Amino acid sequence: MTHRKLKMGMIGGGKDAFIGAIHRRAAFMDNLIELVCGVFSVDPEISQESGKEYFLPANRVYNSYHEMFDKEMQLPEDERMDFVTIVTPNKWHFEPAMMALERGINVVIDKPITLTLEEAKLLQKKVEETGLTLALTHVYSGYPAVKEAKERIASGELGKLRRIYVEYTQGWLSKRIELEGGNNAGWRTDPKRTGKAGTMGDVGTHAWHLAEYISGLKVKEMCAELRTFVEGRPVDDDGAAFLKFENNVSGVLMATQIATGEANNIRVRAYGDRGGLEWRQMEPNKLILRWDDKPMEELYMGNNEFLSDLALWNTRTPAGHPEGFIEAFANIYRNFALTVMSKRNGVTPDSNILDFPTVYDGVRGMQFVETIVLAGNDDEIKWHKWVE
Repeated sequence: MTHRKLKMGMIGGGKDAFIGAIHRRAAFMDNLIELVCGVFSVDPEISQESGKEYFLPANRVYNSYHEMFDKEMQLPEDERMDFVTIVTPNKWHFEPAMMALERGINVVIDKPITLTLEEAKLLQKKVEETGLTLALTHVYSGYPAVKEAKERIASGELGKLRRIYVEYTQGWLSKRIELEGGNNAGWRTDPKRTGKAGTMGDVGTHAWHLAEYISGLKVKEMCAELRTFVEGRPVDDDGAAFLKFENNVSGVLMATQIATGEANNIRVRAYGDRGGLEWRQMEPNKLILRWDDKPMEELYMGNNEFLSDLALWNTRTPAGHPEGFIEAFANIYRNFALTVMSKRNGVTPDSNILDFPTVYDGVRGMQFVETIVLAGNDDEIKWHKWVE
């Protein structure tokens, strides 16, 4: 049996990047993973400097991902990377992910999974052919309270589900800061690097994934409006959609990055015929439960007897000790790592371990982008079937 840490390579995530540091902290949290190599920037100097800061030997810090894959595959199997984390602009997701899978290397990748739906389907096919593991970092599904919400709905506590509301409001693109440089707005508002959707690809996909994750239902149709409020911006920076889910459940999705003054205000609500629930990312350890026959409850996360097994599996501290964004990322990394380890040892992972976003969520996410852009650009507000 294999009993060692998984060896991680990284593409992107240099010392000048925000999200790379989050990924590394999350990956290391459960002592299952170590960073062994990477190409951390398109600028070789920044890549090399970043590798030094991460205490990597110079011969494991590369100037391109092509070089990294070539040289890593020359190393003995127990020395080279077991998986690669890709934290680059969307345009550079597909090629390195495919190169990894073709070489027997597992993948963790930031959402959205690729630049296009066609690319996402090719990755799905390759994952199915190889039996490798691909995790997609839809981080908000990693919070214990979100997992508790999922279990409460699945158990039928809310009764017959009727309505889901999900919103993701930011304000950081209220002005055209992409022209100033020195921020992440440049690639996120450039369709050549981010894809055909702006805000809906960036944060709308998170809102959609939360709605499908907690409900366990898929969206079948939508009608939508997409807007670009900031003059000259070539992609959407605001939008809303009505959703039709399976089982005759309806929903409303709103995502914006021009809500002036907002930080990262994610909110999801679900209502059945016996009760409702609400979760906000800015109060991540609290789940609000509402009932038709008793007072409202505020359920706080922590290791206690009130939580489901799924929520407890993804909880590290006693109640009153808050867990947040990095821990939610860490839950994805831990479950991914345990899945990879289980497969190598010929063991079938249990359902709690397998509870993380995969390539199938990635394909669904790109279908969401295609569908909402199609619906949002239609001059007539009408229902559009989910793009397959």
